[in-house]
Amino acid sequence: FGVRLKHSEMKLRAISFSSDSCYLPPLRCPAVCRLDPYDGLPESYLIHGGRTPNNEISSSLYLLTMDSRGCNRKLTLLCKEKELVAEVPGARYGHTMTMVQSRGKTACVLFGGRSYMPSGERTTESWNSVVDCPPQVFLFDLEFGCCSAHTLPELSDGQSFHLALAREDCVYFIGGHSLASDSRPPRLFRLRVELLQGSPLLSCETLDNGLSISSAIFTRTGPAHRYIILGGYQSDSQKRMECTAVILDEKGVHFEPLEAPKWTPDIIHSRTWFGGSSGEGSILLAVPTEGRPSQQDMHYFYQVNFQTEGENKEEERTLGCSQEST
Repeated sequence: FGVRLKHSEMKLRAISFSSDSCYLPPLRCPAVCRLDPYDGLPESYLIHGGRTPNNEISSSLYLLTMDSRGCNRKLTLLCKEKELVAEVPGARYGHTMTMVQSRGKTACVLFGGRSYMPSGERTTESWNSVVDCPPQVFLFDLEFGCCSAHTLPELSDGQSFHLALAREDCVYFIGGHSLASDSRPPRLFRLRVELLQGSPLLSCETLDNGLSISSAIFTRTGPAHRYIILGGYQSDSQKRMECTAVILDEKGVHFEPLEAPKWTPDIIHSRTWFGGSSGEGSILLAVPTEGRPSQQDMHYFYQVNFQTEGENKEEERTLGCSQEST
């Protein structure tokens, strides 16, 4: 759907797909990576993996681009399945994808996630049990679909529903949940990817100022590498109500506490919340109704804006929204 926000109203409009689109991926919670416009190409999105409501886990990769924008806000998208070759990541969900740039080249970094227990280890009782995927880093190029797997000693445990923020040739993995320990340790890793001629060179560093968080939402706040982290969970029964600003620069990553919005009672008392970025400095947040038998399938939607004084001008915006965390 195209989501239009105007004067505190949200309107959804179905988006059509071009005739040469592939079979569309089913409803699921995948990893989504936004690709900035480059070389005259439009903004696009990579969609990988995911778990469906029927508990099927996918390993497919799709590229979603804008095919045309007609009159009266009619938008047509093109969806193409991309084939990966060589060391291909298995089916998973709860992982991340990010783009890195090095020596004039770009590549996609895939890390983390969960999948079903390997068939050789299953028993009748654990047939549908999920486990953290091995802590490998997968690197693939979008042009040829060639994929390589890398094992780094610093990444010794699997993690899922973490955050991944990239600046040039570095990716920062923040937080996440570990099934093995059922914990959310305040982990922070800096992965550096050098796209050398021939084979890429990967190195990893463990940093000590991470966040204990999973399934958080983040939004970029400008052309510089500044982000805001909102939402997520500190434990299975405790939402993370604080907000954090993240700055990526030449020296590394910096966290700064931010004053949180004045949460409504529905948000405060809800057990779950989810959402995604709806533009620079803006987040679309959804909270299911709870304890109301007549409204079991309803959600409340909130738009959360982080703006400096003088920027808080309400304007009409049309955006494509994807569920980035669950």
